[in-house]
Amino acid sequence: MSNRPIILGIVGDSAAGKTTLTRGIAQILGAENVTVIGTDDYHRYDRQQRAELNITALHPDCNYLDIMQQHLALLRSGQPILKPIYSHKTGTFEAPQYVKPNRFVIVEGLLGYSTPAARDCYDVKVYLAPPESLRTVWKIQRDTLKRGYNEAQVLAELQKREADSEQFIRPQRQWADVVVSFYPPATEDRDKSLLNVRLVLRPTIPHPDLRQVIDSAQSESAIRWQLDRDMGKPVDVLEIDSHATSEKISLLEQMICNDMPDLHSVCNREVNPDLGKVTGTTGEILQSYPLALTQLLITYYMLKATQEA
Repeated sequence: MSNRPIILGIVGDSAAGKTTLTRGIAQILGAENVTVIGTDDYHRYDRQQRAELNITALHPDCNYLDIMQQHLALLRSGQPILKPIYSHKTGTFEAPQYVKPNRFVIVEGLLGYSTPAARDCYDVKVYLAPPESLRTVWKIQRDTLKRGYNEAQVLAELQKREADSEQFIRPQRQWADVVVSFYPPATEDRDKSLLNVRLVLRPTIPHPDLRQVIDSAQSESAIRWQLDRDMGKPVDVLEIDSHATSEKISLLEQMICNDMPDLHSVCNREVNPDLGKVTGTTGEILQSYPLALTQLLITYYMLKATQEA
């Protein structure tokens, strides 16, 4: 086992679901074993300054990327950092925080893969790519409920940011080991609160062989594994629909856990009752099997990295 921290990157545009994914992974690994770092803390300008300069938080010039990559290198070597703190609620900076890395470090944010030096610091790189229509809904919900905006302001900000999203955020997809895309079910009789997931699995890291559980010959199956191409390169693709049965999901969980003994306790639902839990449109708590499997699979990659570091 490696003595240095294992670092997971979770990159995606604003309101792409980074925090929801991080929360479940940290639960599996144990909060006491995980340090979570937000790269948005490395903004160069506060909200008022960005407005005055007419620059968005997505632009590299609006962030101290050099300090971010220095801090990532320090964390990877097990050293503490004095991390800046940016408050999304107030749009201002707070006092820096002394942070010591735990066994696992999860780094989430907008520009985590934007420099070669930063990319070299990660053991596992994930990119979140929901449909833009879904991300818009999520951003409106989050920013109106938690960040003090109204809907018109959120939509205006999205429009203002679009050019930077296209130029600086989405190209980072190419550097990910896993691309995660949650999307609504197509059929009208499905609960749109529960999403399907499409996982692009690149050959840059080892993946568990789940195909013996998945009948790829049945295109209508709720769980599918296929070969495809992403950004011009061959990849495996795992798709899990929201209506997948608990029995089939349990088989996949057991296969992942049997391949990684440290995960055995995770496959006990009583031990991890909140795994894959999401809030529905009316505030109710729902169980999402696609989310649970995604969180479990990414945790598998992190534990696998401890054996190879």
